Amino acid sequence: MRRKPFLVSLVASAAGLVWSVGASAQAQDYPNRPIRVVVPFSAGGAVDGPMRAIAQELGKRLKQQVIIDNKPGAGATIGSELVAKAPPDGYTLLLASQTNAISATLYSKLSFNPIDDFTPISLLGREPGVLVVHPSVPVKSVAEVVALAKAKPTELNYSSSGNGSGQHLFMAMFASMSNIKMTHVPYKGSGQATTDLLAGTVQLAVPGTQAMLKHIKDGKLRPLATTGVTRSPLLPDVPTLAESGLAGYSAYVWMGLLAPKGTPQPIVDRLHRELKATLATPEVKAFFTDAGIEIVGSTPAEFDTYFREERDRWARIVKETGAKID
Repeated sequence: MRRKPFLVSLVASAAGLVWSVGASAQAQDYPNRPIRVVVPFSAGGAVDGPMRAIAQELGKRLKQQVIIDNKPGAGATIGSELVAKAPPDGYTLLLASQTNAISATLYSKLSFNPIDDFTPISLLGREPGVLVVHPSVPVKSVAEVVALAKAKPTELNYSSSGNGSGQHLFMAMFASMSNIKMTHVPYKGSGQATTDLLAGTVQLAVPGTQAMLKHIKDGKLRPLATTGVTRSPLLPDVPTLAESGLAGYSAYVWMGLLAPKGTPQPIVDRLHRELKATLATPEVKAFFTDAGIEIVGSTPAEFDTYFREERDRWARIVKETGAKID
């Protein structure tokens, strides 16, 4: 009878050794076929373009094609679920953003855990948003937006790229900190949201900074403030929201790479090394500079900490504002 627990333990140890040897061999041979990066947003969005620039250079370093696969919808949960349930072999990765951290709270009945079912690889970069208004709105500062919203609480509508998106929660946090109310108008992606903003169908929004530059230059939108800790180099004359009376406000459109939980550490380490080198290439550095994106290139551990902090921060905003996905 005493031999049975010993035999069970021996079998378990042997199985663990076999898995470890198999994982090590797999890592040494990695990658031997194309790698797919699932982007849970529409093509052409704030994080899609930068990931494509990274993919091109990363593929050269790995000597394998890095394919971008857009799977938008449901606050990034459709694409995220696909990766969470993919084999943890390093061949299916997820481009995560602040939307993933927000969705961890907004969506209470997911079939996967938006944080714990993934292995962090690196926080790649981040970009501030910009609070813009249609020229027909008679305001030229954040203070004037707040005053108008308080005087006419039902007249200001803001667009976003979808329920639970960064654009949604960035504005919800602004409204909460300003003690004002506005009507949220969600769209299925940034394209139509921007179209209606330019047409004046909605009055204001907080999209990514770079995507709005041409519209700002052409006078089709008026910038009031940016969402970063410091001013954006793309709009150096535009104050931050913190400078404009909302002390402590900061929010970024960020992008980071995740692998399914259980991905062998040697594969994670290889991907991190190659990503770090990729972010330092002249091609990627130039793309990020032109796009106003700050390069980060964090370690897996640093990204894990950041991701969890973002989840907790946005969870507080969701609770304070009562933000919902429907």
